[in-house]
Amino acid sequence: QVELVESGGGLVQAGGSLRLSCAASGRTFSPYATGWFRQAPGKEREFVIGISWSSGATYYADSVKGRFTISRDNAKNTVYLQMNSLKPEDTAVYYCAASTLFGAVVVVAGTYDYWGQGTKVTVSS
Repeated sequence: QVELVESGGGLVQAGGSLRLSCAASGRTFSPYATGWFRQAPGKEREFVIGISWSSGATYYADSVKGRFTISRDNAKNTVYLQMNSLKPEDTAVYYCAASTLFGAVVVVAGTYDYWGQGTKVTVSS
């Protein structure tokens, strides 16, 4: 069994930065794709950013392009979401997800078979 645990959320002023972490634990784990999604109050969960580890391609929601990046530390089995120039509309619970499906469609939530519990990010204006 694989467990994903997010951390790093919190309260930040608009224009600030946060780095979220997603640590994987459990059995040896080599996902084909890792993604970050978010869900704001009263809204549906939406794709934020994701990467296909097999192709190296990174995908971004238009709303975060140029501000958010994704990276990983293989030694720590951890994926990071670096968020810069944060805006109040970035306020949400952020979830990391991993897919063990070959050919995973990075931007589609249904392609992921492992999810973290979420970490809350609040951006004040």
